[in-house]
Amino acid sequence: MREKQPDKKNARSMLEAANRDMRYTLSLEVSEDAAATIARNIYECFRMLENALLMGRGVVADDHIEQIRALLVLDVETSRPLGAIEKLRKLRHNVNYNGYTPTMAEVHDALDVANACFHPLSKQI
Repeated sequence: MREKQPDKKNARSMLEAANRDMRYTLSLEVSEDAAATIARNIYECFRMLENALLMGRGVVADDHIEQIRALLVLDVETSRPLGAIEKLRKLRHNVNYNGYTPTMAEVHDALDVANACFHPLSKQI
């Protein structure tokens, strides 16, 4: 990671976009056709939260793993462990780069992680 000038305005904009995209993603009907889109979007919304957090701190991460670490160390109470976001990253990687179609169980798990962790993290950020 490298440092730069904190950008609170851009961080706020990224946070708002993450919340908007998550609301939309959670409104999608769960189906086999939507499985990849839902799984991908949920992770991307968490990634946007991570980006907003780092922008506000004036930090630039070189990759997604560094971004995730920034979220995992936040002191926020959730009903699922924040480490579940790492599973979402791996799922998204398989969807994007291996043409993988998530199972319905994986999509429901991703939705559960989103419902359990996203809003508490968003409020904290």
